[in-house]
Amino acid sequence: MKVEKKVISNLNKCYAIGDLKVNGEHCFVVAAEKKDPCYLFAEDGTMLETVWTGPGGVMTMAQVPGADAQFLATYKFYSPNDGFEARIVIATRKGKDDWELRTLCKTPFVHRFGILTRGGIHYLIVCCLKGGMEYKNDWRFPGACYGAVLPDDLSAFNEDNPLKLDLIADDMLKNHGFSIVKHGGYDAALVGCEDGTFLFSPPAVLGADWEVEQISTIPASDSVLIDFDGDGELELGTISPFHGNSLTIYHLDEHDNYVPQWKLALPEKQTEMLHATWADTILGKPTWIVGWRKGTKDTIAITWDAEAGDYHIDYIDKNTGCANAMHFVDKNGKDIVIGTNREIDEVAYYTITE
Repeated sequence: MKVEKKVISNLNKCYAIGDLKVNGEHCFVVAAEKKDPCYLFAEDGTMLETVWTGPGGVMTMAQVPGADAQFLATYKFYSPNDGFEARIVIATRKGKDDWELRTLCKTPFVHRFGILTRGGIHYLIVCCLKGGMEYKNDWRFPGACYGAVLPDDLSAFNEDNPLKLDLIADDMLKNHGFSIVKHGGYDAALVGCEDGTFLFSPPAVLGADWEVEQISTIPASDSVLIDFDGDGELELGTISPFHGNSLTIYHLDEHDNYVPQWKLALPEKQTEMLHATWADTILGKPTWIVGWRKGTKDTIAITWDAEAGDYHIDYIDKNTGCANAMHFVDKNGKDIVIGTNREIDEVAYYTITE
C-alpha cells in the first residue's frame, strides 16, 4: 500500500466528516469538535465554502437521502461533560457560503446518529452518550438509543416543532460507538457501549418495533463488522474499553460465538485513545482504518493476508492523532481516505494506491 498525503485545511479540533452531494457533484463536509467552523470540500480536496463559522460541537454528519446540499449534523456537543445543549440540526444550502440551520430534534448528549433504509423507508437512529450529569466525569446516568421515521420533507421541523423520537433501548453506559452495516439486505446500526456491541435493525414494516441483538458482551468504544478473510462470515473488530487502547478482531466459532482471533501487537501505552474507525473495501480488499489520539498517534489500515494466514497492517500516517476517517472512491476510480487529525488541527487527504 502506497499513501500520498495532502493537507487540505488546518481546522482547529477538526473532528466530523460526511459525504455530501452538491449540485449533483460528490463533495464532503468537515466540522470541528469545539466552537469552530464547518467547511465544504470538492471531491478532490479543494475547499469550496464555509457552511458555518460556529458554534460547532459536531460529532456526526449525514446527507439527507434524496436531497441535494442538505445534511444532518450533531451540534453543540463539546465533550462528555458539555452536552446538555446538544441537538441534531438540518443544514440546507441556499447559496455560496449561505446555509440555513434549523433544529431537527433536541437530544442532550447526542454523540452519534445514522440514517438507515429498510423497505424503502428512511429511519433515524440517535445514540446519546449519557443521560445526564451533575458533576465532571459523572457516568451515573447511562445513555440510550432513540428512533424515528425520517420524512422525505424536513421543512416543517424547527426549534419549536422538533421531530419526535421514540426510545429503542436504554441503560447503555458510555454509548459511544456507531457504524452502519448491511444486514439481511437492509441497513442496520452497530452500536458499542460498556455492555458490549448491539445490532439495531429498523422495523421490518412501518409501525413495527426495532429489533435489537447483542452480539458481544465485551465493552466497546467502537465496533465494526467486516468479512476480512472472505469466508462469508463477518469478523467483529472492537476498540475497548471506552476511549481505550485495546484493538481486537474476533472470529465466529462453530457455535456462532465471537472468539478472539487477532490483537494489535503494539504496546498499549502507544495506542492510547483509539478513536478513528472506518471499515470498507480499499484496493479491492476488506480494510479497517483505525487511528489513535494519544501515544504514537498513528493511523493504520488492517487487512487479511491470505498467504500468511494472518492480519497485516499498513501505516497511513504517523503522529497525527486522527479522530475520524472516511473512505470513498473518486470519479477516477482512486481510493481516497479523509482523516481529521484532531491533535494537530489538520484535515488530511490521502490517495491510496498499490
